[in-house]
This record gives sequence, structure tokens and C-alpha cells, in this order.
Amino acid sequence: MEMIHRAAVLGAPIEHSLSPVLHNAGYAAAGLADWEYTRMLCEADQLPRVVGEAGDAFCGFSVTMPCKFAALEVADEVTERAREIGSANTLTRVGGGWRADNTDCEGVIVALRELLGERGPQRAVLVGAGGTARAVMWALREIGCEQVTIVNRSDRSGEYAELSDGMDVRFRSLEADLAGVCMDADVLVSTVPADALISYASTLGHAPVFDVIYNPWPTPLATRAASNGYPVVGGLSMLAGQSYAQFEQFTGAEAPRDAMRNALLRHWEQTH
Repeated sequence: MEMIHRAAVLGAPIEHSLSPVLHNAGYAAAGLADWEYTRMLCEADQLPRVVGEAGDAFCGFSVTMPCKFAALEVADEVTERAREIGSANTLTRVGGGWRADNTDCEGVIVALRELLGERGPQRAVLVGAGGTARAVMWALREIGCEQVTIVNRSDRSGEYAELSDGMDVRFRSLEADLAGVCMDADVLVSTVPADALISYASTLGHAPVFDVIYNPWPTPLATRAASNGYPVVGGLSMLAGQSYAQFEQFTGAEAPRDAMRNALLRHWEQTH
């Protein structure tokens, strides 16, 4: 009897994760009948045990909050980009251990290209400076962005020194006069909860917007930018984009991107 290959998404809460929709659609489209992908409830302090006790059938784990930082600690190998970003959303079995990677940055690039085309932004505004924002910074640097204004309560430039190497990065507060900065930007990326920007949407909504939120959608920021005539894209594009490299690392097969993305969008339309 042929062994089933397994993968799963780890996090808490986990019941609403859409990762199984993406990966299982990929298995079906790629003809990988001996693969299955599930959800597993896992708190950060439980991750070492869950991963350590995973049977040989488990080839990989997608990792969501609150486990992304613990995933770096449990890994035997860490990719350079995961180290720079400071968290991992992917654990892949390699030899006798696990390799940590962060594919969120690839999801960001997919979303930005959907929003702007192949020509990357030269000037960007990034709202927030947490873990997701670090993945965005990595992606902006990768695609050649030259100037980033990070909007955050505190100046965390020291934490961003390595990630921003070769880029002009400046920190501003939400209370600053940001309308002109946004009008001059090629893109605005928000990594903060939708409600946090309700009072600031009219100031910020003067550029193409990529909001990492997908539920609720549209966010007040996306609505304001769209009403001002700018294109917007939401977190579903990033969610799909980060899954492709995971799929390939877990299975060794090329990700059927269109099938995975289409399955995600169909599922979303049917459930919302």
C-alpha cells in the first residue's frame, strides 16, 4: 500500500485557515493523489512537540500565528530570508531535520505584481513595522524599491537596518502630514488591522493600495483608495502567493498556480 504524504498548517486559531483549500487543490491539479493537507491546532509553546513527534509521513508544515517565531527556533536549518525577516511560515522536512523558510515575502511580490504589473515601485509607504511588515520590506528590496516611508507609532529603524540595506528608509507617525507622501508614492502597503486606519483612510488613500487584510474586505483604506481612482488588492493574493513555494518545497513538484488561486477565489465567493 502506497504511503500517504502529509502536510498541515499549524497555528491558533486554525479552523478558518484557507491553506487546505490552496494545497489540496494543488495536489488534485498536479495529480498527487497520495498527498493530503490538514489543519492542526498548535500554540507556540506546543510547536516543538508537534513538529518533533510528527511521523515520517509529514513532509512539511505551513506555520501561522502565533507560531512563526517558534518555527525559527525548532528548525535545524534556516534560509537567509527567514533569518532576515525574523520569522518562518514554512517548515520542510530535510534529511533528518527541518528547514525553516519564509514565503510570505513571495506572496507580497505576487500581490504587488498583480497591483502594479511587472514594474516594481520605486517609492512605497508601509504602514506597520511588525512581522508581516518585515516580509514586505524584504520583498520591496528584492524588486528594487528605492525609498520606503514606514508609518509606525515608534521609530524602529535600528531593527530595519539590515532589511533596508541600499534603500532610503524613513519612519513617520500616523499623526504626521502623510497626504503628500502618499500622493508621491507608487504604492501603499498596510500590514495593520483594518479598524486601526478608519480615522486615517482619507489621508492615506492617495496611492495604489495593497492591504494584507482579506477579512473583512474591503477595508476602509481600500475603499477610500478605490473611490479616489486607485487600484487595490487584498490579502487573498498574498495568501495564494505564499502557498506556491510551500507547495513546491513540500512536494518537489511545480505548483499549479492558476488551479490553486482559482480554488481559493471560488471558495471565498461561496463562503462570503
